[in-house]
Amino acid sequence: MFQGSRGIIMIQDSEDKQALLEVNNLKVYFKVKDKKTSLCRPNKILKAVDGITLRLYAGETLGIIGESGCGKSTFARAIIGLAQVTHGSVVWRGRDLLKCDTKHWRKVRKDIQIIFQNPLSSLNPRMTIGEIISEPLRTYHASMSRKEVKNSAINMMIKVGLIPNYINRYPNELSGGQCQRVAIARALLFDPKLIICDEPVAALDVSIQAQVVNLLQKLQCEETGLAMIFIAHDLAVVKHISDWVMVMYLGHVIEFGTYEAVYDNPQHPYTKALLSAVPIPDPDMEKGKKIHVLEGEIPSPFHPPSGCIFRTRCPISEPKCALTIPLIDGSVRHTVACLKVNTI
Repeated sequence: MFQGSRGIIMIQDSEDKQALLEVNNLKVYFKVKDKKTSLCRPNKILKAVDGITLRLYAGETLGIIGESGCGKSTFARAIIGLAQVTHGSVVWRGRDLLKCDTKHWRKVRKDIQIIFQNPLSSLNPRMTIGEIISEPLRTYHASMSRKEVKNSAINMMIKVGLIPNYINRYPNELSGGQCQRVAIARALLFDPKLIICDEPVAALDVSIQAQVVNLLQKLQCEETGLAMIFIAHDLAVVKHISDWVMVMYLGHVIEFGTYEAVYDNPQHPYTKALLSAVPIPDPDMEKGKKIHVLEGEIPSPFHPPSGCIFRTRCPISEPKCALTIPLIDGSVRHTVACLKVNTI
């Protein structure tokens, strides 16, 4: 099931199957000091994520797309405990992680892993590749011998397509794609049930992007039940890897559906604008395609528009859009938060 702050959607038809991850009405607000205002005035509130609920099942991949600053990465970090949650719950296999102590979180982190956007910034430059990959083993399995730890690291390197001879090299001696493979190897070391990919291919060349995405798909096929949340600006990559697509705008979800529905038949004006910017390999089709250009600037997240969050940039907005919040229909597989678009 999925829910934006404006409705609920079923992700999977089978309600009797237990979800791996349940996020309920998640909100992440930040207090920001305004240096231009008086010290007596309260801090501004930035609503980075404003009420998202979803259920993710084993083996599924949820793709999240949207402009920079829409709350994609904050949402992902809140799930894994790297961003403080203002309201809501994050339930992992029936237990709310936000109410768990450090000891339980330590156990859960083996099952939930994250791959960051910049591999070089997420890898310790003073540690060798072998040390980086095997560090979790030294943390969770201190009784393992040095030989066992090294063999585990080598096996994982081979699994992600790295030459074992790289085990004594440092991150700055590898390419960006190779460093990202190191990050993937570290994330897969404990056979996790969920991997959060926070723009893992954004800093890589196109050919390397394809290699990393194909690697993730291959590993998901090999690892039974592995679920993924894949965040990216490259909409073509999201289409290639995702089962479901969630479109975010200013902390809200404005369209959700299967990747076929969202990409082949986008309904929200914002989704149409995003997809029209994706280049088409065929020159004739690229020349003849319709471009949906959005006018105006993104509203300030400190003072979002009333009613429909997108109305100030929407080409089909009406006066009623400023008064009514568009609701998402929870009974369909492709739904849109728009007053003028019929839910499919």
